[in-house]
Amino acid sequence: MQQEAITVLRLTQKETEDLKVGVNLVNGPSDKKFAIYRPAELTDGEEGENIGIRACMNICKHQGGTFIKDIEDLDSSVLRCTKHGWRLDCQTMQYVNPPNSFRQEELIPEFGEDGGLKLVELRPPQPWQQDPRNALEIKPGEVEVTYFSHACVEMKLGEVRMFTDPWLTGPAFARGWWLLHEPPCDWLDRLASTDFIYISHLHSDHLSYPTLEQLYKRNPDVPIYVGDVSTPVFSKMEEHGVKMNNITVLEFGVWKEINADLRFMILMDGVHPELDTCLLIDYKGHFILDTVDCTNPNGGRLPHNVDVMMSDFAGGAAGFPMTFHGGKYTEDWKRNFIKSERRKLLYYKTQVVRKVNPVVYFPFAGYFVEAHPSDKYIKDTNAKISPNALNDLINKHSPDIKTWTPLPGSMFDLGKILKDKDDITAFRDPPPGTKILKDDWDFDKYLDAIDASIYNEIFAYPEWVEFYYKWCQFKNYNLVVKMIETDDNFQPIEGAYTYMVDFVGEVPTFPSERPDRTHNYLEIRNRIGVHRQTMLTGMFWDDLYIGFNNRITRDPDTFHYQFWNYMQVLLPQEPPKWEEFLEEQRAKGARGRSVWAPSNKALIKGTTRVPQSYSSILCTAALSMAVGVAAAVALRILVRSR
Repeated sequence: MQQEAITVLRLTQKETEDLKVGVNLVNGPSDKKFAIYRPAELTDGEEGENIGIRACMNICKHQGGTFIKDIEDLDSSVLRCTKHGWRLDCQTMQYVNPPNSFRQEELIPEFGEDGGLKLVELRPPQPWQQDPRNALEIKPGEVEVTYFSHACVEMKLGEVRMFTDPWLTGPAFARGWWLLHEPPCDWLDRLASTDFIYISHLHSDHLSYPTLEQLYKRNPDVPIYVGDVSTPVFSKMEEHGVKMNNITVLEFGVWKEINADLRFMILMDGVHPELDTCLLIDYKGHFILDTVDCTNPNGGRLPHNVDVMMSDFAGGAAGFPMTFHGGKYTEDWKRNFIKSERRKLLYYKTQVVRKVNPVVYFPFAGYFVEAHPSDKYIKDTNAKISPNALNDLINKHSPDIKTWTPLPGSMFDLGKILKDKDDITAFRDPPPGTKILKDDWDFDKYLDAIDASIYNEIFAYPEWVEFYYKWCQFKNYNLVVKMIETDDNFQPIEGAYTYMVDFVGEVPTFPSERPDRTHNYLEIRNRIGVHRQTMLTGMFWDDLYIGFNNRITRDPDTFHYQFWNYMQVLLPQEPPKWEEFLEEQRAKGARGRSVWAPSNKALIKGTTRVPQSYSSILCTAALSMAVGVAAAVALRILVRSR
């Protein structure tokens, strides 16, 4: 199939001449909207040549919002999204908020002999249109979908069984997310015997190492398929001490044949192609679409009239705005913002589902809870969309779409639904006696493992800060970050580090005060255990940010996409070589800090307050170096040499 050139808008000569200098917002046919930028001077060109006009669809690539003119822009070139305030400079088709981030897909302007302007969209062939298959009959019991937890479902596809994104035990994002639902009690048996697993991306609510640790002990050879993202899904597997032996990385948009009836392909996200993927399954010509966490799956180009669709729904899957403080971030502002954002997300998800028009739709990948008592504020503040609210809205506008709110162990039979959408036996409730909601998460087991990092010997030496940030290799960005270690309640703690990092040059510097130049500034208070585990292992910063394990103020109030995307996705794949660091410190006889870790567990939890003379504790020998090193030997997580 060839790429198509589709004319999406035609303007007459007069309409073209009436375009004002700067951005013009134009309504087209079929409710399509366009943004056309006209420069002050047009250069001469032959027929069909772009002579300075730039154009795009009036759709924000983040979550499909509509742009309006930015009243603060005196050059009339910048648009602002009505959903989240993203700003697009139409002179360059580059987003300027968030800065240094995305480009907008452009339409091709062409001029005809009549003096009119037309906008042309180049549409590449969609991969699922290659080698199409006729839909064959699916018998009852042939295709069954069973929900386990969060984004994890088991699909029976003929004689093949597969799982998606198995997060079935333990926390995600260090200690911030916990399973809302209790998975079926036989989850490990079924996961270990499945034919294959699809893992969408490296976030720990999809790539769950506590789950894989148990699977590894039972069957390390289960086939696992992931997409060929720029940051490999399993790039940090070794640091977690897990080794799965049968991981296959697949090209995007290429069918993976399982048998004569079953094939699937992995597609990338249009907003985060370096991270997120989604899944399209073809069983006997029937499509199952799993968009997972993709903000703009496959750039918004999705198959229509699929048989089954599943997607995330809840919102609240990041620290903003709950973990932000200062300036406008009052409790009233946060509450109103979250309410508005959830409403926008609700309608956006509804639009996407209605566009795809599946036979069956169900919301998943949002069933988590901030269960730990220290995160009560987050739990109370971070209101989420109800799956029933989304299903009700979809049914209101598209009553022909069959919606389902899953519970652990519940399932549906696609064959029965295709035969009779009103067959009440097509949907089965969980087996009698099934526990639905979790009420025990074994907090201490996981928090103790995190907090053991606090006592690693590297943190006795202040030089670890410079060593770590030079390993990071983030540079040439006018940003100063102040990092403050705290207890679980974000209060001062004995043995903590407070330091600044300035990223303006080729190599980071570590000033004691904010520089005199104009600069961007972040102050980040981090729970000491999660902070040190992140530094020690070289993990991405999602555990800190998405896991609600920090509190942030920023000046000015700007989202620094380049910084956060680097720290959450683009850090070096090899961890810091801490053994070499320790050898260097010992060889030169470096003197460590006298107090570099809390003296007891109660201080970490914040159940024992640090005395008022806390600042002086950092400067005096409350703990001897010998005691500190002994604690490190007893409690630290060993940095493994590989």
